[in-house]
Amino acid sequence: MRPTRAAMLVAATVLTPALLFTAPAFAADASTPTTPVTTTPATACPDVSSGTGTPVDELTDDQVRAAIQDILTDGNAGAGVLREADKALSGTAEDMRAFLETGCRLAQAEDDSVAVAHVLAVATQNGDKRVIKAANAALDANTPEALRAFLETGYARAQVEDDSVAVAHILYVATQNGDKRVTAEANAALDAGTAEALSYFRWTGYRLAQAEDDRVYIIHMLTDPNISDAMYDAIQAVLDDGSPEALRYFRTVGQYEIDS
Repeated sequence: MRPTRAAMLVAATVLTPALLFTAPAFAADASTPTTPVTTTPATACPDVSSGTGTPVDELTDDQVRAAIQDILTDGNAGAGVLREADKALSGTAEDMRAFLETGCRLAQAEDDSVAVAHVLAVATQNGDKRVIKAANAALDANTPEALRAFLETGYARAQVEDDSVAVAHILYVATQNGDKRVTAEANAALDAGTAEALSYFRWTGYRLAQAEDDRVYIIHMLTDPNISDAMYDAIQAVLDDGSPEALRYFRTVGQYEIDS
């Protein structure tokens, strides 16, 4: 076992609840974790409006106007930048130059702040501690540089850390429960160690693998010679449904609600 894997398992063990079946939820209800934001930071304002190294004060009015129009047609520009760019075009030549020199950067920081706050809200819902910490640090700094750095690089690094801990937690619970499919796929994700592998398993692969293990567990219940008619009928019903959510609910909750 790698040292990194061991460290993640220690963290996962601390997170493990008393009821081992309760690995991260995927049932469709209000408490369901939300897939982390896949953020493409809004287009940063250019350091030089012409893209050729010409300072703003050396551009003609037509070049300044064309630069702002390029920003307005950029499909990845944020709402704040678009608002201020539109205002600048409706103003004087001085207004347009001021936008390129300072206004765009300030509007970009506004857009970045909104994006970071959105990431923070999702991370808080998911309990992603590393992302929460990094996002709060960027918002507390509240500088254009800190906000942009978080969106461009810091968020992705923090999310990988949180995904690693979450997958290790899933692995720990699956091992205790004897869930072979989840155990195999969690180990594969941790062995790969990439952002893509960890995120895919956490938000897609786990749900499907857990459904396979839940189905095997529920089918095995039919081998009980003392199974009641009510339990037998309930098992047949959930197997006929076959959805990951139905299987998970029956295994963790529903079976205990059936009169023996």
